[in-house]
Amino acid sequence: MTIANIPKLYHFTDRRNLASIRERGGLYSLVKLNEMGVQIAAPGGNDWSHEADAGKGLDNFVHLCFRNTHPMEFRAREEGRIADSIFLHVHPEVLEREGVMFTADVSNKAGVPIHSLEEAKDLIDFEVLYTRTDWRDPQIKERLLQAEKCEILVPDFIPLELIRNLPNG
Repeated sequence: MTIANIPKLYHFTDRRNLASIRERGGLYSLVKLNEMGVQIAAPGGNDWSHEADAGKGLDNFVHLCFRNTHPMEFRAREEGRIADSIFLHVHPEVLEREGVMFTADVSNKAGVPIHSLEEAKDLIDFEVLYTRTDWRDPQIKERLLQAEKCEILVPDFIPLELIRNLPNG
């Protein structure tokens, strides 16, 4: 498996944000949303995470993940910021855009380095992400939990045509 073979990426949001995503023509970075004066109906991040993103320049990116589960989505639901989450399917074509970056853990966590996609090729655990295996094996389960924290960072904007499952609700 390689980056070129990734079937899809995911972006989590609350269903209350879908109309805004549709109206504005896609997913925008926090910086772009602020520049446009957009108030997010149900932000996934809290003040701390937005500040941490800004401190690392990560607010210039749309954050994606490899699977339809991510610890930040769990935290947003747990804290009540997201009530009805949906993982939008993003076409892997976004990986071809200039400036796409990767983190091997939650991106705004202290000490987590940001990598180019070229560097990421050796860091992504494709086997655990895309191979059927024995999920009861504690080592495999731990690898999967780590891979689910990874993030793909897309500069500025992802257009609607690259979102495969944007429902009407």
